[in-house]
Formats: sequence, C-alpha cells, structure tokens
Amino acid sequence: MDEERASNIPEWTVSEISGALKRTLEDTYDHVRVRGEIGKVTIHASGHVYVDVKDDKACLAGVIWRGNAARLRFRPETGMEVIATGKITTFAGQSKYQLVIEQMEPAGVGALLAQLEERKRRLAAEGLFSEDRKQLLPFLPEVIGVVTSPTGAVIRDILQRLADRFPRRVLLWPVRVQGETCAAEVAAAVRGFNALPETGAIPRPDLIIVARGGGSIEDLWGFNDEVVVRAAAESLVPLISAVGHETDWTLIDYAADRRAPTPTGAAEMAVPVRAELMMRTSDDARRLAAGMLRLIDRRRSDLRSAARALPAPEDLLAGPRQRTDLAAARLLHGLGRNAQRHGTRLAEISRRLSRLSPEARLSALSAKVDGLAKRLAAARDANLRAERRQIVDRRARLGEIAARGDRAITVAMARRRDRLGSLWQLAASYSYEAVLARGFALVRDGAGKPVRTAAELAAGARYDVQFADGHAGMVAVEGERPRTVAKTKPSGTPGQGSLFG
Repeated sequence: MDEERASNIPEWTVSEISGALKRTLEDTYDHVRVRGEIGKVTIHASGHVYVDVKDDKACLAGVIWRGNAARLRFRPETGMEVIATGKITTFAGQSKYQLVIEQMEPAGVGALLAQLEERKRRLAAEGLFSEDRKQLLPFLPEVIGVVTSPTGAVIRDILQRLADRFPRRVLLWPVRVQGETCAAEVAAAVRGFNALPETGAIPRPDLIIVARGGGSIEDLWGFNDEVVVRAAAESLVPLISAVGHETDWTLIDYAADRRAPTPTGAAEMAVPVRAELMMRTSDDARRLAAGMLRLIDRRRSDLRSAARALPAPEDLLAGPRQRTDLAAARLLHGLGRNAQRHGTRLAEISRRLSRLSPEARLSALSAKVDGLAKRLAAARDANLRAERRQIVDRRARLGEIAARGDRAITVAMARRRDRLGSLWQLAASYSYEAVLARGFALVRDGAGKPVRTAAELAAGARYDVQFADGHAGMVAVEGERPRTVAKTKPSGTPGQGSLFG
C-alpha cells in the first residue's frame, strides 16, 4: 500500500523544482518595497552591487544590476536605513532567494542627517576640520581654479563677479555637481589642480573655488562624501568652498580653508575690488609723501637744535691742552727719578759681579777639566784591555767554527759524490745506448724524430740509423727491405760505406 502511495507522487528534477519556486516568488512578489538597514555592501568588478538589507530579526540578500546602480542618487553604505524597490526572485546556483533592487532611496531625511553627523564626527576626530590645517588665502591670486558644472549659472556668476571686482585668469575644471559620480569627479578635480606644475603650459592655480548652487540634502550629498572631504583637506592650494545657499552646510565646508555663503561670495573673497585697491594705494602714496615731508622737517629741526647745543671748538680743545701741559711737567720730574732708580740698581749689580771674579771661575773650571781628563784616560785604558781580551776570545771561537765548517763541507761533499755516482749508474741503465749495445738500432727521419714502426717509412726517403758503434744512412725502397747507403764513424763524422741489402 505504501509503495502504491509513493508511486503516485510526481518526481521533479532539481532544475524543475528550482524553476517552479522562482516563478512562484516572482509572480507573488514581482513588485515590493522593503525598508531596512544596509548591512554588508560589495561592489563587484562588473559594476553590480550586492547588499544585505536587514532588521533586528532577518536579513534579505539584494543585488543592484550595473545599470540601476549608476542611476542611484547616493552611494549605499553600511548602517544606512533605506527603502528598496524591486522584485523577489531566486538564485538556483546557491538555493537562495534575493531581492533584485531597481530603485533605492534613503528612509527619510533623518537617516541622511544621522549618517552625516556620524561621518562628521569621525572625520573631525581625524583632525581634518582642525583650524591649524587651514591656509591663508592669497591677497591677489594670478590664476583661480573653479570646480563646478560648465553649464550652470554658478560659473557665470563667478566670472561676472570677478570681472566686476578684479579680472583674473580663471581655469574651469568641469564636473557633475550631483549624482553618483559627483564625489569622485570633484575629488579628482581638486587633486588635479594640485598636481599641475607651476611653470607648465597650464599653470597651477593660486586659489581653488569648489562651487554649486542650492538644492536639497540629496542634491548636495556628493559634497558630503568622504573622498571629497579628504581631497579638500589634503589640498596644498588654498581652497574656498561655495556649495549651496548660505544656510546649506556640507562637510567640504569644514575641510576647506574658507567657506563662502554663495558662489558669488566666493568670488568676492578671492579678489579685492580693483577700484578700491587703486584708491587705497593712491591714498597710501599721498600719506607716505606727506609723512616723508614731515619726517624731513623734523630731522632738519633736530639737526639745528643739535648744532646750537654743540660747544665752540676752542672750548672743546681747552681741556685737552691743559692736560697736556700738566703731563709735560710731570714727565720731567719722572725722568729724573727713573734715572736715579736705574743708577742704584746698576751699582748693586756691579758689586755682585766683582764677587764673581773670572779668574776664580777659570781656576775652578781648570781643576775640574784635569780631573775629568784623568778619569777619561783610566777609562780608555780599561776599555782597551777589555777589547783585546774580547778579540782574542773571538779569534779562538772563529778558528773552531772554521774547523767545524771544513769538516762538515768535506762530509757533505762525500755524500753528494756517492749520491751522484748512484744516480749516474741508474741513468746509464735507463739509457737507450745500452739497448743499442745489445744489437739493436735506432732509426730517425730527416727531422731527427725516431721511427717506431715500418708503416711510418716513406719510399725513397732518407733515414739515419744509429748503432752502438756509429751512424749509417738508409733509403727506404717500396716492397723491399731498407738499404743502407752510407755509414758514419762512432765519432759522428760521416764516411763512405758499401750498400747492403
């Protein structure tokens, strides 16, 4: 009975059951709006965005295809409360269901403000908003870089205001001022202006203005992005933030060196009014000329007063003249006393010299010399006797050493002679001449090289044959035995001999 009941249940393949579940979910939940908090966010290299939408009890996997992700007005971040619109479907490859998100928006302005406050606190903790990092604006920049949309009214307002106040060279870096790519483009523009060389074809600006017109918090959200804030804080060129209206505040306003309430206000901060500057310069020039005239008059009056206060030349010389006369009178008296003092000292020295008679000193020195001469003679005789004894001892020692050397040389020569005789006998036993004495002969070719085999003989060539008692010439004949054509004596002198076969 159980087998019959089991056979009535239809069988599904895995693909069939997965497809049925997919159709069921898509038909039932083809268009839903889900509110929750974003958990994990993953941006794939293909441009697709994978997010988790969760609450305190459940988590729903979601995917935003690349086309829909590019149309988002903000960047999904962890912890953001959003409302996602799309359809529920399944992914058979992992047996999971997911929400294919077509639209996503923050869950009210309060969520964006909470996220903004959290980001503001975090970046402030890093010191990006510190007043110590801010730079002073140049008084009159030569080149001004503007980061804004090229088609909006902002750039026209800035150019108009600059032309009215003080015309300057303006470089425009066009960017999108809202949307998904706004933050990346603004940050790239700020870093691009900083990277320009100072003396290049496109000079680096002396001042940067980041500007945008007013809008909602969603419209201005790109200027709250962390990448824009960091680019503004890292800028080495002074930067003015002019985003939105006077009541609109974004995070770039805190990181910039100055914040302008409007783009027009940024232009007013950038340059002074040329007419006012010229008027102030003219006024300063007049005041400087008047001040110089007053200073010259004051110095002339001071000089006259000083001249009246100076004493007459005779009065200036009266004191030195009197001091000179007094010094001359004291000099005569002092010379007499000095001569008397030196006379007394000279007499004392004369008495001391008389006690030290040269004859007495010569006598004492003569006696001392005689004593030294006697001691020198005695020392010389003693040294001569010692040297004679030393010479006799060394001559006897040298004779003994010579005798020992002669004996050693004689013994060594006898040993070398015996050794040489043994080596000579050994060399004679190895000599080829001893082999020739036993009846053998040595054949050499024309170059004097030994011929060891009959195959080396060439027909018609002459060869030298050495016997124990002399040399003989030989001519090789093809097919016959070699024939001797000449014979030499043992002394090496060639002689005539008879041929033999």
